[in-house]
Amino acid sequence: MTSPYMKPNALATWLGGIRRGKGVVTTGSGTLSQSQYFGTDDEEGKGTNPYELMAAAHAACFSMTLANELAGAGFTPHRIETTVTVTMEPLSAGWTITGIQLDVVAEAPRAKQGDFIRAAVRAKTHCTISRLLKTNLSMSAKLQIAENRRPPKRVPMDSLKVSKPKKQSIGRSSAEV
Repeated sequence: MTSPYMKPNALATWLGGIRRGKGVVTTGSGTLSQSQYFGTDDEEGKGTNPYELMAAAHAACFSMTLANELAGAGFTPHRIETTVTVTMEPLSAGWTITGIQLDVVAEAPRAKQGDFIRAAVRAKTHCTISRLLKTNLSMSAKLQIAENRRPPKRVPMDSLKVSKPKKQSIGRSSAEV
């Protein structure tokens, strides 16, 4: 019988003080194996930091959750690309994550913008990592319409119209409430 619980794990080892110290992290799956990390950005660019790893985990979790939400609405996405940006500020308690911005672009055939926005809002609410974090969480979401896969018809250059893709901001930060 399988357990109803998931228990992913990772091991981190830190050596030294915060300024000159460094660490290694290994995940239970082995995807990261003795991968170097630092307290802040590494000047030589040879490692990551916990905040970047958290952003990566959040981006991956949100993308999977959005794929699930779109599937539940009857759409199979071809591609979901999520960028997570973590904002940190020095507060009286120390460095604090004060905001997280999710920027998502997806291609989901047959989905209309309204379908996509509803799925994105549900994903923002249901994403395991989003629920874990207690900070301002904002998001922009854009559905890319897949172009017909047939070769394009020749169109005279003077009849082309150029328009910028629209981004739509979703949700309110707690400061706006």
